[in-house]
Amino acid sequence: MARRYDSSTTTFSPEGRLHQVEYAIEAINNAGTSVGILAKNGVVMASERKITSGLLAPAKTSEKIYKLCPHATCTVAGLTADANILIDQARLRAGRYAYQYQEPIPVENLVEHVCNYKQAYTQYGGLRPFGVAFLFAGYDETHGFQLYQSDPSGNYSGWKATVIGANNQAGKSLLKTEYGAKKNDGDEMKTDDPASDEVEMPDVAEALRLAVKVLNKTMDGAVASPEKLELFTMSLDEDGNCVHRILSAKESAAVIAEVEAETATAGDT
Repeated sequence: MARRYDSSTTTFSPEGRLHQVEYAIEAINNAGTSVGILAKNGVVMASERKITSGLLAPAKTSEKIYKLCPHATCTVAGLTADANILIDQARLRAGRYAYQYQEPIPVENLVEHVCNYKQAYTQYGGLRPFGVAFLFAGYDETHGFQLYQSDPSGNYSGWKATVIGANNQAGKSLLKTEYGAKKNDGDEMKTDDPASDEVEMPDVAEALRLAVKVLNKTMDGAVASPEKLELFTMSLDEDGNCVHRILSAKESAAVIAEVEAETATAGDT
């Protein structure tokens, strides 16, 4: 039955599904993993680098993380060629908004514009959905630091921490356990007090370690190394301007070493 409805993005199946959109989402689930984590003082994103051949020349720029405007960036999972079209749309929208209103575009406004563009490719004949998912990170004066996820259907949602790409369910399970977990020196009884369930956001350093832990879990049998992952932070400088920074191989190795030491300590107790 599904085969009668899976050749068009504009036709619903009797079950109310758009099969081409579901196939696009499945393509993303086979892509390199990306993690986004909202911190007290910034946003952290980490991405898996899939090295297909040792003969490939090293990339001159990041293949996973893209700056959209001074206060927003994104990481991608899926078809990079598709992502380039949408990234160009986002940069164009951000530039036009700044020119027209003489102020930075609100982060959610930018995300919504990209998602509206993606949604159009699920509604008109002769088009296929974009085979890419995004994590958007940004900052504005109204809502502070923000993290959004979007998929090929054009839906988007705000998150404190999330994972896209391969093995994303395993990564999300770890985030549910680790994100905001309170470290107590002694065992304490759990109570029914709602205040005890409040999530305490990590700082950027803690979020970096958590992101590496997630990638360790989602990468199939691979040991984390600076060559296999890319770490990114967004924070504010003393003047209140957004600082985008991709960690160097040496800095990434230091974070990985901290995670390995923490894991070894936890295993000994």
